[in-house]
Amino acid sequence: MASSNADRFIADPNAAWNPPAIRWPDGKRFAFTVFDDPDFQTVDYGRPVYDLLAEMGFRTTRGIFPGLDNAPAGDRAATCEDPEHLRWVLSLKDRGFEMGWHGASPGTSNREQTKQGLDRFRRFFGTWPVTASQHYECRENIYWGDERLSSSTNRLIYNILTRGRNHKAFHGGDPGHELFWSDLCRERIRYVRNFVFAEINTLKACPFMPYRDNDRPDVNLWYSSTDGHNAATFLKTLSEENQDRLEAEGGACIMYTHFAYQFLKDGQLNSEFRRLLRRLSQKNGWFVPVGTLLDYIAKERGPVMLSPAQRLRVERRWLLHKARFGTA
Repeated sequence: MASSNADRFIADPNAAWNPPAIRWPDGKRFAFTVFDDPDFQTVDYGRPVYDLLAEMGFRTTRGIFPGLDNAPAGDRAATCEDPEHLRWVLSLKDRGFEMGWHGASPGTSNREQTKQGLDRFRRFFGTWPVTASQHYECRENIYWGDERLSSSTNRLIYNILTRGRNHKAFHGGDPGHELFWSDLCRERIRYVRNFVFAEINTLKACPFMPYRDNDRPDVNLWYSSTDGHNAATFLKTLSEENQDRLEAEGGACIMYTHFAYQFLKDGQLNSEFRRLLRRLSQKNGWFVPVGTLLDYIAKERGPVMLSPAQRLRVERRWLLHKARFGTA
C-alpha cells in the first residue's frame, strides 16, 4: 500500500535536510492538521470538538479502534463495537474527516485479532487505513519501544529514560511470534507515525517526511508529529506567535493530540481552544487530513530514503524532546 511515488525516493542527504519549499495548493500559505488519538474519548466528549472543527473548516484525522473483545478491564476507550460510536465516526467520515488506524483494540491483539480489526476497518470505512498511530502500550506494536532507535547509545539513553520497561517489549515485527503482523502493515497501511517534537512546524523538525527506513522495511512510509498531547500542550503549541511563524515559514503542522484530555470541562469547550482555532481558521491555510497532506508532500517532491546519518540526527532530536517532556 505504498505511495504511488515510492519508487522515486530522494537519496541526497542535503536534499533531505534542505528540501525545496512546498507550494501548497490553491495559493495556500501553510498546512495544518491533527491526528486525534482516541484514548478515552466518548461520543459525548468528542462530538463538540468535531462540530467546532467542521464549523471552522478543518478536516483532520481521528484514530479508530475497530473493536474486539480484548480491551483491558475498565478501559473507557470507545470502539466500533459500540453502535452509537460507529454511527458517529461514520458521520465524521461523511463530513470529510479521515479515519486512522490506532490498533484493533485498546488491548494487545494477536495476529488474527489484528487481521480481523483491519478487515473490519475496511468494511466500515471502505478502504484500508491510510494513516496509523500505534497505541502506546499494545504489545503488538511494530518497531516500537527501544526498537524505535538505531544506535546502541541512543537505545541505552531511551531505556534509561523509560527505566527499561520498553526493552524488547513489543513483538509486532517478530516473525513467528503470536503478535506478528508487520507484513499486514506493509500490505495495508501507507503511513505510520513515529517521532514527535515540540515544534509547531512539523516539516521543520522532520524535513524529510514522509520517509522510508530500510532498517524497518514493513512500514511503507513514516511521518512525524507535533506534540499537543493534551489541551495545555496543544494550546501552548498553537499560540498566536507560533501560528504566525508557521504561516511565515510556509510550513506544515501535524498536531498529535488526545481530544479527550481536558478540552472539555463540564460539557463546555475550552474557550482558548475555540479562540485559537478560530484565529487559525481565518488564515490562508490548507486544512486537510493527515493522509491527504502526506500524499501531497510525497507527490510534490517524492518521499525520502532515510540515510543512517539522517536517522541518528532525528533520533537525537526526539530523545532530547522525550527527556524534557516525557511524551511518546
